[in-house]
Amino acid sequence: MPEAGVKRRRPYDSSGRRAAAAQRRRAVVDAAAARFAAQGYAATTVADVAADAGVSAETVYKQFGGKPGLVRALWLQALEGAGPEPAERRSDAVSSTATDPLVVLDAWARLSAEVAPRAAPVQLLVRAAAASDPAVAALHEELEAARLRRMAHNARAIRRFLRPGLSTRRARDVLFAITGAGLYETLVLQQGWSLEEYADFVRRTLVAQLLD
Repeated sequence: MPEAGVKRRRPYDSSGRRAAAAQRRRAVVDAAAARFAAQGYAATTVADVAADAGVSAETVYKQFGGKPGLVRALWLQALEGAGPEPAERRSDAVSSTATDPLVVLDAWARLSAEVAPRAAPVQLLVRAAAASDPAVAALHEELEAARLRRMAHNARAIRRFLRPGLSTRRARDVLFAITGAGLYETLVLQQGWSLEEYADFVRRTLVAQLLD
């Protein structure tokens, strides 16, 4: 027992500090998204982002390592989608439990329409900046390689449903092409399709290309 008159030290609770750090990080990522959207990659500076987020430039460099790190953080945030669970987790859940391939492809099409408004602008930003910035070019290759691996994972998850003679490699390529920023850019951003129309097109295309 503690001696009389000696106060017992309370255990240190770091939850508040972690929450504050997470909030600052989210503020930086949101500020970067707004700056990149408004003035592009090259014209955006770390100092701009830091000022908008209310933190120091040193904090941004420490947490993200500079502008490429900010873009990577934006990409990872975009992939989570808008649902209560990350989109990839929901995708895996349906592909591992559904017995009807139409259910799987419909879910994937809806997830694509959910993620694309967040992910496609990041892809397009990186693609444009890669032409003149070696660091962004390397990041572009990294993100595309990761996306290709994810599509390979998805293709393997539905191989039991693929039409006869269609390899998982070809299915991967179809998924990679259909879910890229180019299709979203053409149909939604340029031609004004709604997200519902975009999702329906993705679903119909995947059904036609992958199933018997």
